[in-house]
Amino acid sequence: MERLRTVGGWLHRRADDIASIMLAVMFIAFICQVVFRYLLNLPVGWASELSIVMWLWLVLWGAAFVVPEKEEIRFDILYSSVRPGVRRIMVVLSSLALLFLYGYSLPATWDFVTFMKVTKTSYLDIRYDHLFSIFVVFVVAILLRYIWLLVQAFRGRVPDTAFSKDEA
Repeated sequence: MERLRTVGGWLHRRADDIASIMLAVMFIAFICQVVFRYLLNLPVGWASELSIVMWLWLVLWGAAFVVPEKEEIRFDILYSSVRPGVRRIMVVLSSLALLFLYGYSLPATWDFVTFMKVTKTSYLDIRYDHLFSIFVVFVVAILLRYIWLLVQAFRGRVPDTAFSKDEA
């Protein structure tokens, strides 16, 4: 179990590194866009397109691999004010609902992403199936996360809240 935690920690740090690199690329592309447009009077589309691509990937990558469970959006006021047994029921119900919704949408998501191979972006010539593939990765990661949460809830463990009662 300790080896699994070590590997998991290493993978989480690499996911953070990748998110940092995407943020840096997005920032550099933004600065290039400003310099080319306002200082050199040469508007360039590739910088804007690269910023948009990095933003899309950064948001979905971050939601899938970087943001910890306790920082996920939930109704913390309600969640933190109930007993652990009720929290467990809330986790089970929300996990089942999200597993159903994401699981139901996965085949259509896959079909859409693979269909988009026929089109490329305007400036960087990135095929849209490669561009949107991060959404399939995101859906699979979310499915695995909620399977894990469901198993943990059945074992009697519930996620911590972002704010404990002492901090509020």
